[in-house]
Amino acid sequence: MATLGHPAAFGRATHAVVRALPESLCQHALRRTKGDEVDFARAERQHQLYVGVLGSKLGLQVVMLPADESLPDCVFVEDVAVVCEETALITRPGAPSRRKEVGMIKEALEKLQLSIVEMKDENATLDGGDVLFTGREFFVGLSKRTNQRGAEILADTFKDYAVSTVPVGDVLHLKSFCSMAGPNLIAIGSSESAQKALKVNTKLGTFEMQEAMPATWFF
Repeated sequence: MATLGHPAAFGRATHAVVRALPESLCQHALRRTKGDEVDFARAERQHQLYVGVLGSKLGLQVVMLPADESLPDCVFVEDVAVVCEETALITRPGAPSRRKEVGMIKEALEKLQLSIVEMKDENATLDGGDVLFTGREFFVGLSKRTNQRGAEILADTFKDYAVSTVPVGDVLHLKSFCSMAGPNLIAIGSSESAQKALKVNTKLGTFEMQEAMPATWFF
């Protein structure tokens, strides 16, 4: 999901951009490990509930994009755009098979009259799943999908905010183990990768962090 709105107040957004699930997700989506095939009917029901909450519960205007069977991961729209205030950074996903996803997202964000910045440097990779925006600063996970050059372009795009890089370790994305849980509140897991990232966050972040309860931090 890409949400649009002013970040000064955490959680304030006006739109949510989502994309329907392709049936090809079941067998052909990228995975770190092999496992059971995705139950498409169940996934579709869950996705519909999620979209319903965005619209009816949160009051967002939902922009639903159609699925593309040739792009099995296209439902994960977060990875192909980072939106902050009135600017959208169109990323260059780390997996080459996902780079064709950016076209439709770009068109959708242009229709919402956002300022579009495209990541065209062929040495850069960035997945939105590696980008955590706290409302005050960005943390960018350095992973198999996101590199230093990608983080630098994000910093150049959003110059009003501090940007710190965080090693992700042996997980897919930074937000595989941490996420914003509310205003000034980061929820983070207890895995080794998560705790290593937490140490970097507390050292490099521009705001003091304190432990509120196991695996939950506020600043």
